[in-house]
Amino acid sequence: MIQVLIADDHPVVRQGLRTFLDLQDDITVVGEAGDGAEAVALVEKLRPDVLLLDLKMPVLDGLGALERLNGGPTRVLVLTSVSDRSDVGPAMRAGAAGFLYKDVDPNALVQAVRAVHGGQVLLAQEAASAMLTAEAPPVPLTDREREVLRLIAAGRSNKEIARDLSVAEKTVKTHVSNVLMKLGVQDRTQAALYAVRHGLG
Repeated sequence: MIQVLIADDHPVVRQGLRTFLDLQDDITVVGEAGDGAEAVALVEKLRPDVLLLDLKMPVLDGLGALERLNGGPTRVLVLTSVSDRSDVGPAMRAGAAGFLYKDVDPNALVQAVRAVHGGQVLLAQEAASAMLTAEAPPVPLTDREREVLRLIAAGRSNKEIARDLSVAEKTVKTHVSNVLMKLGVQDRTQAALYAVRHGLG
């Protein structure tokens, strides 16, 4: 069972999410939080697999909660209103595993919970485009690093990149680390978004 904690300051939203998620055979809602501080405390107490997190909350907002939880075992799926697209980048950098808007189709939300629990990173289309439009100066990458970045953007694993470039997987890992460091991003998804934004994909 995928254990989910819901953090939202609107009781109606929490109730609606709980009712729908509890109908799923493989998902159970283990708790609800009305603000960010409560969300952090409940995550530490209940150790849920996935936290559904609203960003606009009292006491401690969603970004503050994300920063406190970053690096923990719970995967965080941001579920917020469409109004502020500038939140996407900070939320993903703070450790969110996914970013969806509240107008998402309920079945798509269930799939997102499963995907995030399974280790994937998931962005709503509008969230992805919001990240892509964030201006960033091009970064000096070597030709090989550009090649690795292009393959990351194409969804290739380290093993596949190693095969494509006829190098050892260990070499690819080094290139990937260098690319992430130079781009100032935390993971392959953000690197792929950067590649697309700058026409490197």
